[in-house]
Amino acid sequence: MTRTKKLAAIAVICFTLTGGAAMAVNLGDLIGVVGGGLLVSSFSGQINDFINTITLNKGVGVKDETKVVPIVSVGSGISIGAAQVAGLKADVDRVQAVAEVAVSFMGKIGVRILVPIDSKNPLDRFRRVQKVGVSAIIDYKL
Repeated sequence: MTRTKKLAAIAVICFTLTGGAAMAVNLGDLIGVVGGGLLVSSFSGQINDFINTITLNKGVGVKDETKVVPIVSVGSGISIGAAQVAGLKADVDRVQAVAEVAVSFMGKIGVRILVPIDSKNPLDRFRRVQKVGVSAIIDYKL
């Protein structure tokens, strides 16, 4: 499948999931995604350690393997964030990012679907990594 066909397929899926809501992607969005991904990659270990320390101190620490990966969002525009994923080491090691699909349920309830995936580029190809969950969401305040 060519890149153009893949992008068209993603657009159709997003259009369907969002009920036809406007979706705009520009060069600034893409630069922000790349920069955000580099920022997440640079500080992922420190962020992961911070989350694990806080949750351990509160008595709710994760006993499995954890790591912080970028969140790649598709819905109304493209944005980037970060998430901590948790599971068995072999499964967590396969996770490269978390795909987020933001949709509306019955026009009144916002739904964020977070899926650990084995690729950093959901426009290319990806598969869900089974037995891994999202244990924390990291927001960067501009």
